[in-house]
Amino acid sequence: MADEAVAEHPAEPAAPKAKDARSPEAPRGGARGDDNAKDAPDAPGSSDASDAADAEAAEREKERERAADRFKDRTRDPLAEEQGEEEPTDAAAATRARRSGQKLLASGRDLIGFDRSDVGRLHIGDINIGLDARRSGLSMRDGPVPEEELLRIRRTHIEPEGYVRLRRALEARRLLVLGGAPGTGRASTALALLEEVTRGGEGGQNSERVRRADPEEGVRGLATQVVKREGGHPRGTGYLLEPALDRPGTLPPDGMDLDQLASALAQQSAYAVVVVSVGSAANPLLAGRYGAICPPAPTRELVAVRLRQRLEEEHGDPVRVGGSARYGDGDGDGGSGLGGHADRDRDTDRDRDRHSDRGRDGGRDRDADRGQDSDRDESRTRDADRDRHGDRSQDGDRREGRTRHTARDSAGSLSRLLERAAELREDPEVTEAVGLDDLRPAEAELFASLLAGHLLGSVSREELLSGCRGLAAVQAYEWFAGVDRALAAPPPGDGRAPVRSGTAALFHPVAFRIALAVLGGASHSAVSAAAHLLTWELSVQSDPDSTPARPLFCDDPESDLALSRARPDNGPVDVAGAEVTGRLIFYRGTALPAAVLAELWDRHFPVRAPVVRWLRLLADDPRPQVSMRAAVAAGELSVRDFEHGYAELVRPLADAPTPRRRVFAATALDQAAGHASHRRAVRKVVEDWSRHGTPALRWTAAMALGYGRSADSMDDTLDALARIGVRDDGEQLAVASLNVVRLLTLPECATVLRRLADWTGHHGEEYQDLALVSIVRLALTDVDEVLDDEPGTPLGDRGDWPLLLALAATRPELTGKLADLFWTALNTARSRDVAFDALETLLRSASRKDGSEWTREGLAALLPALTAEEHDRRRLDWLLRRMMRDQDRPLTEERARALWRLAVPARQRRSEEEESHG
Repeated sequence: MADEAVAEHPAEPAAPKAKDARSPEAPRGGARGDDNAKDAPDAPGSSDASDAADAEAAEREKERERAADRFKDRTRDPLAEEQGEEEPTDAAAATRARRSGQKLLASGRDLIGFDRSDVGRLHIGDINIGLDARRSGLSMRDGPVPEEELLRIRRTHIEPEGYVRLRRALEARRLLVLGGAPGTGRASTALALLEEVTRGGEGGQNSERVRRADPEEGVRGLATQVVKREGGHPRGTGYLLEPALDRPGTLPPDGMDLDQLASALAQQSAYAVVVVSVGSAANPLLAGRYGAICPPAPTRELVAVRLRQRLEEEHGDPVRVGGSARYGDGDGDGGSGLGGHADRDRDTDRDRDRHSDRGRDGGRDRDADRGQDSDRDESRTRDADRDRHGDRSQDGDRREGRTRHTARDSAGSLSRLLERAAELREDPEVTEAVGLDDLRPAEAELFASLLAGHLLGSVSREELLSGCRGLAAVQAYEWFAGVDRALAAPPPGDGRAPVRSGTAALFHPVAFRIALAVLGGASHSAVSAAAHLLTWELSVQSDPDSTPARPLFCDDPESDLALSRARPDNGPVDVAGAEVTGRLIFYRGTALPAAVLAELWDRHFPVRAPVVRWLRLLADDPRPQVSMRAAVAAGELSVRDFEHGYAELVRPLADAPTPRRRVFAATALDQAAGHASHRRAVRKVVEDWSRHGTPALRWTAAMALGYGRSADSMDDTLDALARIGVRDDGEQLAVASLNVVRLLTLPECATVLRRLADWTGHHGEEYQDLALVSIVRLALTDVDEVLDDEPGTPLGDRGDWPLLLALAATRPELTGKLADLFWTALNTARSRDVAFDALETLLRSASRKDGSEWTREGLAALLPALTAEEHDRRRLDWLLRRMMRDQDRPLTEERARALWRLAVPARQRRSEEEESHG
């Protein structure tokens, strides 16, 4: 464009002038004017003075070109890894990944306030429930299952989908290997199956017909016990075994072991259910003929039945009161699941009551006979008996009426409570506090207790919401409590050498949960790869003298999902600036990511070192979906312990040589600044870096300031960015200008435009350059690259628009200021070339390649303000002509006419221009 340059411009930019004061710009038909000037004859009387003037003009032109080159260099992308790198960085993908990570961890729950001093027992109101995963497993030893527990399971167990199929398989083969994730009700389903199949068998009359087997003995030990009838167990006994397959060095049973156990069970007419966790160790068992997956019970029905049970326990059973109401009369979910068993029990109770009544009536008759044998007068006795029986009949009628009335009141009150419970269960605030897509049996039990307590007045709403928030925290606690305790256990003494790696197999499920908490919403492959990296770090930290083995063909994605309460989903993945559909992965609940990070950081200090190393590795990942999500998680971890997070993560990465690591540190700082408790500390850090930091720290401070939360006000933010940008001859001007542009997406963008106008009139050239570079970058930056808002907002719906045009279209009150600033860049010598290129880019964005409208609305708002004077219109005319003559991308005449009509009202169009542009 230099050979088609228009008339010379001032060497220094001036502050934006009134439109009537704008100086003339390019002559119409600029290229042809230049050619005529070349062909004009030299002035007569040419002398040495003329040669000196020409040399001086040539030197000025060279200086102008050097200034233009320096200016263009300052408009480069500061996020590029190398100085000469031309490939654009994927800022839009980074912005979307950061936004996704923030949504993942901003569930609105105050995990810091959750009482974690003794998570083993949760006490809310009148509810006191044990939840310690470390002790629960140790209490399951060899011994009979109490009859009371079997009765409770028969009354309250919710049959999962496929229960009948599981029962038939157990009856046919005598042995069932039942797989599922811990906590999904697999053990309760196993007990329900054993209770049902043994009730009608040879051991049906035995009160100890269902037994738990010692998990230390395993399948082979149970087979030996059944064959030898050790312990005197009768025939027809049902056995529940939960073998410890996760202990390092433990070998899972093979098909032959299962066949021997099934044969032994058949000899004794016995049954056994082996409960295992899905995973690489148990998958061969589940794939065999004895294996089956235990689906979880439906959440809604589970909660409904538990809630009804709790309300009946506290409020009273209307059937026992009057005998007229029925459980199935209500419309609560899952009522029939409890009603069938409960009706049988109530029938038994009614029979017992009738026998008791007969006994009492018999006693009264005997008293009457003894009264007849007395010496009193027979007729007086008959009259007295008649009166007495009449009174009793009336008393009975009154009592029966009161009983029926009480039963109706009780049944009606319970029905109203159930209706209120259904409404409370669907309360958005309660649903958000729970933060889990589906509840497991123990969680449903606690949730039902909380709802019932609140309805009955023993639990306040604050306690209800606090207890609901604790569900995810308790799940995270159970996932991590004592995970590596098995490493201290001795290997099995069966003489077989272990073939599985201990630490890698043990830590992988934990690593996957942490990776999912950090990278939730990313592709499944990215989360899985990050989990393997963390597995390595955890294994090395646990056993630094050994190289952990990493199995290559033992991954089971479905097991990872089940063990981590995760769900897959198809969604967009950013790849090289384009979106493709990929398999994403999320937790089944918004509360779990924050709960996992809180549990990890607050209770397991030795894990911090490998996690920090892992996060530093993720900071170097070139995929924004990984590095930006990890940065958000690092910020949240820093909030929980700012001293440690700053020293181990933020400060080392902020002074790193690569832009990617510095962006990671800036994002983590901004995430911490989002918490009021840490905002002051973050602002102090950023202020110190902007004034006294190394170049790398100043660069990081500028990126943190661009988010808009690292200074007390917008003016303070712009002052800090100006300090960074003008220091050391504008060394950091590129990154400072980028973050000035990022601030224009915030509500205080009018303040940013006012400060830009002030800088254009500043006496210091560095301030002028900061303003000019920011103005040009504003025209070259797409909204998606800098906006944090979701689609649905005025700017968010224009994600692929240049920010300058998007602001002109959505903020009409700012159009004049935007046009004045861009006019200044077009009329300043050192910024003119780049500004003209930017204007051409804006003009070409009016419509897409298929002819559909694109940024026409923004151009319609900006161009009339930018071409208010004759010389501005001549400049636009010259640019349109040049675009039409472009051999690589010629602008069609139709589009040129449309652009001209957008910019110039009909009354201002001249006849010559009408010929060219319509």
